[in-house]
Amino acid sequence: MSTFKEGLEDIVVAASSICFIDGARGILSYRGIDIHELAEKSSFEEVCYLLWFGRLPKQKELDDLTEAFRTVPQEVFHLMKSFPRNANPMDVLRTAVSALSLYDPEASAHDSEANLRKAYRLTGQVAGIVAATDRVRQGKEPVRPDPFLKHAANFVYMLTGKKPDATAEKAFDVALILHADHEFNASTFAGRVTAATLSDIHSATTSAIGALKGPLHGGANQDVMKMLLEIAEPDKVLPYLNEALAQKRKISGFGHRVYRTEDPRATHLREMSQNLCQSSGNRKWFEMSRIIEETMKHQKNLNANVDFYSATVYYTLGIPVDLFTPIFAVSRISGWTAHILEQLENNRLIRPRAEYTGPQYPAPYIPMNAR
Repeated sequence: MSTFKEGLEDIVVAASSICFIDGARGILSYRGIDIHELAEKSSFEEVCYLLWFGRLPKQKELDDLTEAFRTVPQEVFHLMKSFPRNANPMDVLRTAVSALSLYDPEASAHDSEANLRKAYRLTGQVAGIVAATDRVRQGKEPVRPDPFLKHAANFVYMLTGKKPDATAEKAFDVALILHADHEFNASTFAGRVTAATLSDIHSATTSAIGALKGPLHGGANQDVMKMLLEIAEPDKVLPYLNEALAQKRKISGFGHRVYRTEDPRATHLREMSQNLCQSSGNRKWFEMSRIIEETMKHQKNLNANVDFYSATVYYTLGIPVDLFTPIFAVSRISGWTAHILEQLENNRLIRPRAEYTGPQYPAPYIPMNAR
């Protein structure tokens, strides 16, 4: 038997050219380009192209990619309207993405070019589904995307019915870039495992969404915002935090399985949170976050991760708290599909072994009358 580690921690299971992480030095890069440079200079559309093709696009290629993003079929919107109004948004997303395969014109095509086109469509459709989830449960009609808006602005527009200002658009665009990929995290690995069976890209994406729904993967930023809303005011932060730490309660948004220094994504989200909270007149959310961050660093030597400041970024943009995890999928669909495509390029069925800990072999079979 090979080396056994619970949770496959630090076990290399495949080669990949998509994402590089150095947790000790706090480095994250897509196709070798540092995340800080992408956050400052790039756009989500460019990052999608980079993840899928391995290089940055030329202008014509970027224009063609943007036009390829498709809207959600009306049949899927009709299906969503039949769901309970109180349905978990992640359940809605999982079911709607699975249903997309029924209406995809290339559902039965599994060649690399067809899968790439489906990756384009899925990236646009996941955004449309998440935006429509909130509108449908309010009894409103989904908003169709504006062809003149970029992807980040279009999502905010489809969600709220209002076009975002430049600050909000840039903040959400950067947030999408920062969440686009993160190597073999649980949802990405789940997608690759499904793809490795030669199942279709919609099934693999549905597997990824199912893994993301779990609170040990997605949802930490929701818990961060719920904590901030419970505390309510900056002068109540320290009493709340001291009591929580004394009771050994987990404070969401701190520490990371990979990073041993500051999560490089948190660096940008902190600045975005500060700018958005200040421009919106809700500065207290950033002030409270800073107090918590400084206290956790001083008392527990824990750094804020990507989830901590993304909470106040999304909340200030007017995004409902229970949509925070689906928002993760709006970005990560680009990384999921990139990994699914990579898996299929040189596919090998992913079939790990288990370390058996049951009764010693051979265990006796006990007849019914002797049990």
